[in-house]
Amino acid sequence: MSTSGSPPDRGRPSQRTRSSGAAEPDAAGAPRPVYATGGVAAATAAALGLAVIVTLTIIGWVAAPHDTFGEDIIDILQGAVLAWLVGHHVSFSVPDGQIALLPLGLVLLPGLLLYRSGRWLARSCDIPRLRYVYRAALAIAGPYAAIAGTLALLARTEAVEPSMPRALVMGFVTAFLAGGLGVLRQLMRDKEVPARDLLRLMPARSRSLLVGMLASTGTLLLGGLLLFLVALAMSLPEVVETTRVLGPGLVGGALLIVVQLAYLPNAVVFAVCYALGPGFAVGAGTVVAPTGVSVGALPMLPMLAALPSNGAAPVASLLALAVPFVAGAVGGALTQRSAPDVVSEAAPLWGFVCGVTTGLLCAALAATAGGPLGGERLSEVGPSAWQVGLVAALEVGVAAAVVAWVANWWYTRGERPVRRASRWAAWRGRRPAEQDTASSAGEEAHAAKGTARPAKDDVRPAKDVERPAKEAARSAEEGPRARPEVELPPDVPVGEGLATVTPLRRREEEARPDPEEDASLGATEDEEPDEDRPDRAAERAERKRARRELRGQRREERRARRAEGGRWWRRRSAEDEESEEMYGITYEAEPDEVDTPQR
Repeated sequence: MSTSGSPPDRGRPSQRTRSSGAAEPDAAGAPRPVYATGGVAAATAAALGLAVIVTLTIIGWVAAPHDTFGEDIIDILQGAVLAWLVGHHVSFSVPDGQIALLPLGLVLLPGLLLYRSGRWLARSCDIPRLRYVYRAALAIAGPYAAIAGTLALLARTEAVEPSMPRALVMGFVTAFLAGGLGVLRQLMRDKEVPARDLLRLMPARSRSLLVGMLASTGTLLLGGLLLFLVALAMSLPEVVETTRVLGPGLVGGALLIVVQLAYLPNAVVFAVCYALGPGFAVGAGTVVAPTGVSVGALPMLPMLAALPSNGAAPVASLLALAVPFVAGAVGGALTQRSAPDVVSEAAPLWGFVCGVTTGLLCAALAATAGGPLGGERLSEVGPSAWQVGLVAALEVGVAAAVVAWVANWWYTRGERPVRRASRWAAWRGRRPAEQDTASSAGEEAHAAKGTARPAKDDVRPAKDVERPAKEAARSAEEGPRARPEVELPPDVPVGEGLATVTPLRRREEEARPDPEEDASLGATEDEEPDEDRPDRAAERAERKRARRELRGQRREERRARRAEGGRWWRRRSAEDEESEEMYGITYEAEPDEVDTPQR
């Protein structure tokens, strides 16, 4: 029988059983219930964490001066439980104030144990789909939160009082995230689902914003780590002197190194806040920022030697002010890499959204990394969360917006000419200009048609939206159709190769459908030609000829009146105004010279 603390694959049915389909009577081959197994996994993770903390506490007790073991056993256990709660970022109260500046690195221990318990739960229980991961996470988080609350009650003394509500909340959140991640990782491994396929389930824009936010935050943290290590290396003599003054010995020195490593994430977050500009405080009335440094007496901790001296900030440290803009550039480029925008004006907006989300995450990190360290002077330690979040959103957001616009242009630079040509071809109702082999007479006729078409399109019903595409396909198959040239008066100027002059129809004429267009639309909609179509075509042709003769007759009358010596200021009659002809000029342009059709 396997124990709950070290359960490799004994809880799963064997490969032979699954392949043969035969059910074994042994209970070890059947899947275990999720919620009961979750309680066992939570208890195992908590017990292993307590065992590690108790071991380290006993080592420290042995290395320090102490009384007999029997008299200090209760204090040792309470100190170990308190350290376990501190590892879950549970603050506690002391007579002088509150201790909330807790090491973020110590959260790694319970996180790894809960992750391992989550993977064991996934191997032991039957979880059919990835969507049910939250059930397994809840099965671990509920019992784990109850254990954390119980230990907070047991660790209370007259001098120290842990916060029970915070123990319940932080225990539940830590177990849900770490345990759920372990369950998800094991299920993905068993079902052979790569992480890339899991990310593809998210919408493209949400995935790109997530990648951009994580990249910007990671760049900020990397810059903060580099800034802290450089400052610590420049202050190495002071670090050595502080360690010599403390004289911890071999075992105490090792424990001192462990404590400083646990506070390393806090130091990195403080360095990020310094690079952003607001800086941080190390006590009431103190500030460490690029604008200046003002600190007082500090605790005897070697890593605090990295803090600059009072006065102006070191010139070399001002180079860290470029880190937020570099982070914004990285986030903006990655935001548009997986989801470029067709409309270039939207790219800066998404880059700024990436900066805003990065600012919110930086504010959460600042609030978690700081906190009071007792009463009186050390009641204010750490950065201001709202100042850090606001400045990070502005600096990272502006840089990300600019780089996102440039990156979007770079990613879509090869698609825009093709897209403009396709839009131009769709508007004109034929193939792109580089594929059109029509004659010059056919091009002039098509230009004349494009001038008169918008007025006729206005009277079409909404169901004819698909007609231009069908007409374009039909024209591509049949080739360019030659149309009769328009007869123009001799006094109308005609451009040579630069423009095409066409007569404009009147409103009553525009409302009448084009005979050729009606014939094509009728064939498209009804698929069966009308029997009297030739008669109607002949009637329309006769009406056109009659109108042409009437226009010619009126032109002759106007010429005769001008020849008689009429004056230009003479008021014309209504008949002359009705007979006035209007003409339009259509200029040809290449598809790459225009973005949108102008009508």
